Amino acid sequence: MFDSRHIRTFHEVVRTGSYSAAARELGYTQPAITQQMKALERSVGTPLFVRAGRRMRLTEAGETLARHAGVILDSIAAAHRQMSALTGLRSGRVRVCAFPSAAATLVPETLAALAVEHPGVRVELQEGEPPETLEKVVRGECDVTLAFTYPGLREQVPDELVEIPLMEDQLTVLMPAGHPMARRRAVRLAELSEERWIAGCPRCRANFLHECAELGFAPDIAFTTDDNLVIQSLVAEGLGVAMMPGLVLDFLAHRKVTGRALDPASRRRVCAYVLREHLEIPATAQVLDGLRTAATNRVGC
Repeated sequence: MFDSRHIRTFHEVVRTGSYSAAARELGYTQPAITQQMKALERSVGTPLFVRAGRRMRLTEAGETLARHAGVILDSIAAAHRQMSALTGLRSGRVRVCAFPSAAATLVPETLAALAVEHPGVRVELQEGEPPETLEKVVRGECDVTLAFTYPGLREQVPDELVEIPLMEDQLTVLMPAGHPMARRRAVRLAELSEERWIAGCPRCRANFLHECAELGFAPDIAFTTDDNLVIQSLVAEGLGVAMMPGLVLDFLAHRKVTGRALDPASRRRVCAYVLREHLEIPATAQVLDGLRTAATNRVGC
């Protein structure tokens, strides 16, 4: 294993032609140069220099190392520059995986702020639903994932992950704007027991069925889709109502659809998950800070 200091000294000896000249250039004493070169020769297991009168000549091993020394030093310098850029947030890559409503709300706000403050940091966005996205972090397929849990349906988080709470997302009922209950500020789920329903992703659907069962009724689920815009379109056409996350209200696409909070309030917990060691990576830490800010902005609305 080469010591980079010895390689740098060797390169200077070759460039200047003598130990004394290299010592002057590097600010060392000549004995220090001699000791470093002896240490380098011990590490490679063969002499690098022979004396020819008052001059020094490279051995075959020395010539071989001389051809690589400049490349080695350039690579070390390049690595140092890249590491400095990463730790200084002038560059870096963070792979974020988010469920659809977070990908449409929390993530864009985070990325916009990051682009202004640290334009060299690149964020790659993937979309997916928990719990599969938690496993993607464990497998190294993404660096940060956003996931949600419901109070009665909490799942086990892999031991390798750190959970970072972001917000409590209040659930809402989407209904046609002309629905009789649309005039209220909040609605009771039990009052909608006779409605036709549009259900969302498996985890949201499981929570919806759980809450309905707690109230003593089984909902009439007419349609099931993971697509938030499809759900809105079905509601807009009067084909049913839907229990949806409050984040969806940020991107309601239909004027004929309105959202009303549930009374009593029902919420899901939104968190970020990351491997513990990634908390020390500056670009990842910056993304997490941005997500916290974006979530806080929504809680305060």
